[in-house]
Amino acid sequence: MGQNVHWILEVGIKDGQLENFKTLMGEMVAATSADEPGTTHYEWFLSADETSCHIYERYADSAAVMVHLGNFGSKFAGRFMGCVQPTGLTVYGDADAEARKALGGLGAVHFEQIGGFAR
Repeated sequence: MGQNVHWILEVGIKDGQLENFKTLMGEMVAATSADEPGTTHYEWFLSADETSCHIYERYADSAAVMVHLGNFGSKFAGRFMGCVQPTGLTVYGDADAEARKALGGLGAVHFEQIGGFAR
């Protein structure tokens, strides 16, 4: 049905880390927008009580996923994990074996598309 790979990463924000998290989010959004043309959606949603965040990411293909994960790992992973505790990762689409392996460390649950469309 296509090569897109997308996911929702759910994280809890650690006590006292909300402002650091928001600052880091701004940096990550700017860097992803500037350096990753294969990233088609990169949206962060904060809960009303500001204790959790859902991050929706969509990539053109698995190669774009790997570019993003490489950039994340080299630039942001340490600070990100200092601010949050991941609570879930649901992956949708056609992730190849390399992308699946790379996402496995976060306990990714994969769903294959069987129908529908996106505009």
